[in-house]
Amino acid sequence: MTACDRWLDAAGSLAAGIEIGTPVTLSQRVRRLTAPNASYMTGPGTNTYLIGHERVAVLDPGTADSRHLETILAVTGGRIGWIIVTHTHPDHSPGAAELAQATGAPVLGNRSLRGVHQDPTFAPAGGFSHGQKLATEEFTLQALLTPGHADNHVCFLLEEEGMLFSGDHIMQGSSVVIFPPSGDMRAYLASLQMLKDYPLQSIAPGHGTVIREPFAEIDKLVKHRLQRERRLLEQLARRQPASVQTLARKVYTQLDPRLTRMAEATLLAHLLKLQEEGVAVESAGEWSLAAGDD
Repeated sequence: MTACDRWLDAAGSLAAGIEIGTPVTLSQRVRRLTAPNASYMTGPGTNTYLIGHERVAVLDPGTADSRHLETILAVTGGRIGWIIVTHTHPDHSPGAAELAQATGAPVLGNRSLRGVHQDPTFAPAGGFSHGQKLATEEFTLQALLTPGHADNHVCFLLEEEGMLFSGDHIMQGSSVVIFPPSGDMRAYLASLQMLKDYPLQSIAPGHGTVIREPFAEIDKLVKHRLQRERRLLEQLARRQPASVQTLARKVYTQLDPRLTRMAEATLLAHLLKLQEEGVAVESAGEWSLAAGDD
């Protein structure tokens, strides 16, 4: 699941530079395959990354789409050593089980502890701790735990190139849905800031094309989320007590009706963050500023 504030459909600008079902070489170690699951939520489709050549790490195999999985097998020649997932939303991980069955490669990724909007077929052979490395003769991937979009989200840094595989933590051309309880706005912002401690040279997102100015993109995302939060606080001060639905209509003033549920979920994530910080309170489904903050 992607996009929250600037959604683009399959014909939108997010599709520029994306070739569906055709491998695109990004570097000497990395190729990208985009799955044929374009939608207003996924943009042009979910990106699968093929890392290495002799023994390939397949990162985010996508949906269990036979065409896409056959292309992965053909492009890699079946030389798949690992199947890695950034998180278990239904557009990123369901293809892992079938790919593992076809190749014998282990599925690696973290399970969600909250189990909402997750892939029920996900059965990893192992998970990742923060800073854990998968080192091969061709490449080294470092796992960076980035909860926020999902509680089990992991980004992976290709150390030889400074390329960050960001899954849905950072998107090209869009912000992301934060869907409680698996999604957590406070954790999301902290995870974004944490990435600035690493030597990033580029970001390879789960949807869209490579981002060449990673730190500027991170700063833009943080700024955007905090601006949205200030808008929420302004509306809450005027309308309290108010429901999430009422606030969403005022905060998201040009909302595609198809995305109402996602906007409300992300706004709830902001409210829960403010509640943790002692700024907002909830009672009987309605929200108000905490005493002393109005």
